[in-house]
Amino acid sequence: MTLTKNEEDYLKMLFHLTVENDQKKAGTNKLAEHLNVSPASVNAMLKKLKIKELVDYQKYGKLQLTAQGKNIAIQLIRKHRLWETFLYQHMNFKWEEVHEVAEQLEHIKSDKLIEELDKFLGHPQRDPHGAIIPNTNGEYLEVNKMTLAEIEEGKTCRLVSVKDESAVFLKFVSKIGLSLNSKILVQEVQAFDQSLTIIFDKKEETVSHKFATHVFVEEL
Repeated sequence: MTLTKNEEDYLKMLFHLTVENDQKKAGTNKLAEHLNVSPASVNAMLKKLKIKELVDYQKYGKLQLTAQGKNIAIQLIRKHRLWETFLYQHMNFKWEEVHEVAEQLEHIKSDKLIEELDKFLGHPQRDPHGAIIPNTNGEYLEVNKMTLAEIEEGKTCRLVSVKDESAVFLKFVSKIGLSLNSKILVQEVQAFDQSLTIIFDKKEETVSHKFATHVFVEEL
């Protein structure tokens, strides 16, 4: 089946919303918001994807990927994250720079190129942002996610991935000195606004509740 770049972007975003964010089904308004397009544009595209049997969709109702749509989305995500890993490890790109370039590279149609890229990289399991890379069979390991905001005072955790891959957010993470695998002690949670005082690498930092909800961790 031949798909346009735009159609592939819709499928990938639906996967992020329904699978990676545990929503199971998403609404058209939420999809329009994340793709920065009008609800009318979303409805028009969903009609096309429904005809191709890639989404289950009722007008003004919730929508989800079909098995075929989900498989295509997973392969796009696999390509995207492999390209991000390549750019980060071998092309001198910073972790906040790889996303936009990988957005372009993920639409290359050569299966052999991607398999050789995977082999060259040593079959990595996570990308530079800590996100899971689906394997060659499209198997996607879903894991329970906990955010920094869910960690109690006095507990220590390890940063495993980020929810927000925008350049602005990632630059901020780097600016305060955090990175993947950083060990973080939650010293205090403010009752007023749920901001957190955290300690890592022998330094103290105060971060907002919003920031804490965009960082995934595992408790130690």
